[in-house]
Amino acid sequence: MALFRKSSGDKSEKPGVLARLNERLASTRHALGQNVGQLLGRKRALDAVLLEELETALITADLGLDTASAVMSEITRRISRKELSDSDAVYGALRGILYDIVKPCERPWPTGPKPQVILAVGINGAGKTTTIGKMAARFVTEGHSVLLAAGDTFRAAAIEQLGEWARRTGVGLISQPRGADAAAVAHDALAAAKARGSDILLIDSAGRLHTQAGLMDELGKIKRVLGRVDPTAPHETLLVLDASIGQNAIAQLEHFHKVVGITGLCLTKLDGTAKGGVVFALAKRFALPIYFVGVGESAEDLRPFEARGFVDAVLPAEA
Repeated sequence: MALFRKSSGDKSEKPGVLARLNERLASTRHALGQNVGQLLGRKRALDAVLLEELETALITADLGLDTASAVMSEITRRISRKELSDSDAVYGALRGILYDIVKPCERPWPTGPKPQVILAVGINGAGKTTTIGKMAARFVTEGHSVLLAAGDTFRAAAIEQLGEWARRTGVGLISQPRGADAAAVAHDALAAAKARGSDILLIDSAGRLHTQAGLMDELGKIKRVLGRVDPTAPHETLLVLDASIGQNAIAQLEHFHKVVGITGLCLTKLDGTAKGGVVFALAKRFALPIYFVGVGESAEDLRPFEARGFVDAVLPAEA
């Protein structure tokens, strides 16, 4: 079963989704689509100067040097083979190349055993707790029983925030006082999820910089403790990334993946950043599933990632 995908009878997905996505990715579209469109929309000759300016535009839009270079290598190859004859053709080819980069990251939420254990990790301020609450709302809408675990025991506010999401969505919450052992919270939550017959367990974790070795070690401990209750848990380890940090997201993913083995991504705050081009850099380098993107404050603004819709929103069909 592919959770969160629109079906013919699904009334939870409101009309105008693409229009809202276009509106809320305006900053990235300005950084990428408008700049590229200005370069390629003037019927310029396909010379070295144009190609250099195009590569610079891609880097400026936060695709990163490696991804921009790979894209330009393919564009140059096609020009040399006479496959692209003018700037309009280059624009169309660019859209296709970018789509090919992100398409492997568009995957439906995977099914898992019952309970399916999801551990959310990331740095402070990325939006983990809010993302967990929004995920809970979506799961509940799909008819699943959900249990939340307040594993961010460093911040009383995080426990309170997750408690509010639990009340709002009508799901259970396992928590302990501030300063408790996060691994113990995770252990108790998984035991409770099994006892209650919950479909899904969502575990919050304390925000940490990827350079904080002690806190990163705690994530490893949480995984080990979960494994004692269920050797296959956690079934998904979701890294929540703030898209506005741009290329720093790559270093974060590398470090978190080394410690806990990231299985998927959620990119938040795409509605307020011009650095959404980092999606292409992450896709090119890691090809991990991007399960969700956050494009606003409401629960419905946590969207399943759709490659075609994303490319259309940041690089429209017409320059």
